[in-house]
Amino acid sequence: MKRKITEDTTLAELLKNPDAGDILAKYNFPCLSCPMAKFEIKKLKLGEVCKTYGIDLESLLKELNPPHLIQ
Repeated sequence: MKRKITEDTTLAELLKNPDAGDILAKYNFPCLSCPMAKFEIKKLKLGEVCKTYGIDLESLLKELNPPHLIQ
């Protein structure tokens, strides 16, 4: 089981999950290829990035939190 990913989850925490990168790429998540993200990854929160880039946070969270894996 894993912890639930929320809008307050940092990108550093999120990217510890090996499946997260593929899901983020599906949403064209810009931070995966941004050189500045390397410096900000511990502070950037998922919700903030989604809001800034118009990414559907609710849909993304559903994919990142499959019901059978959440404690």
